[in-house]
Amino acid sequence: MAILLTTSRRPVRRIRTFCRDLVRSIPNVFYINRGKLNLDGIAEKALESNANRVVIVSRYKGGPGKIQLFQTSTNKGLTQIPPVLYVAGLRLQREFKIKSRNIQSLMITIQTKVSQQILNLAESLSLFLRISISSPRRITSTHVSSNYQASMHFSSDSSHFSQITFLLFPKTVEVGPRIIISHIAWEIKK
Repeated sequence: MAILLTTSRRPVRRIRTFCRDLVRSIPNVFYINRGKLNLDGIAEKALESNANRVVIVSRYKGGPGKIQLFQTSTNKGLTQIPPVLYVAGLRLQREFKIKSRNIQSLMITIQTKVSQQILNLAESLSLFLRISISSPRRITSTHVSSNYQASMHFSSDSSHFSQITFLLFPKTVEVGPRIIISHIAWEIKK
């Protein structure tokens, strides 16, 4: 089953570019322009496209501000699930000046010595995206780089923000996008 990716209403160009970067970086994700669709309309589009999960990127002050995850069902429409990611910063693929390509096989890796919150985030996204997690020691092994094209890497930056980026194998080169997360909400407000 696929994942439908869309935006809040009236997205800016940077959010649309970010969504296209995610489509190139995460297998089984496709993007639709939201237009005037409400949440029920998004759920209907997802079900028509055989997608059982939805990601919505909302804007804040002209850039990506929040990433929300949803499950779809025929009788309930969209049901939001935790976590909600609040974006503090973003670096797009084109800003890395490396030619990007569509990634067909992706794994999750986690920096050594990270907080429990980052570990929980990696595990949650692993389940949602249906991508396996590998230990950091296996990143450089030939087995991993021959079975996977890239890694969705979780770490923390010098400001102690959570960070997600994409690394291309076999050279483990960062190709982006890089998402800096200021806050993770584990409870869904109704």
